[in-house]
Amino acid sequence: MYYSGLSYRVVAGVLRGFARFSHESVLLWFRRLRKAFPKPKRKCRSLVAVDETKLKLRGEHLFVWAAIDTKTKEVLACRVSWTRNIMQAEAFLRKVLETCTKKPLILVDKGPWYPEALRTLGLKWRHVTFGMRNRIERWFGTLKARTKRFHNNFPNNPTIKSAKTYIETFDTRCNALPKTKT
Repeated sequence: MYYSGLSYRVVAGVLRGFARFSHESVLLWFRRLRKAFPKPKRKCRSLVAVDETKLKLRGEHLFVWAAIDTKTKEVLACRVSWTRNIMQAEAFLRKVLETCTKKPLILVDKGPWYPEALRTLGLKWRHVTFGMRNRIERWFGTLKARTKRFHNNFPNNPTIKSAKTYIETFDTRCNALPKTKT
């Protein structure tokens, strides 16, 4: 229920019809849920779309990096950082490569941090604005729609660690749901 857009308090209210649950219990279940699903397995991937977006944490911007296998629509990796630069891009791409047995073709936007990071790792890439990159844009759209409930600010005096936990749980949930054909 929380994943479909309801707040912790609303979910707790719905569950009160069955038993007494506080919104804090729902929060703890949400955090534990990410451990219940397996991480993406290492396999041969041909095309991987990568991108990053900006969210707010305590009034400051943080960046969420994500990679999606364009064939399986599986979220391969996520990273949360305070900056968006070549070093962050390289660290993120290394995390993506942990899910690949061979080096895939990376689909990127015009982010100036990607070319040098990709060259350093010996990866081939292609600049794509639409088409296969739509999957990553759609994932970010879903993430932003979910975080919009708290105005793209993470609640409850958060840290970058709690933002990372939220994003990892969110991508685990996305991988667990059946994929659509689009």
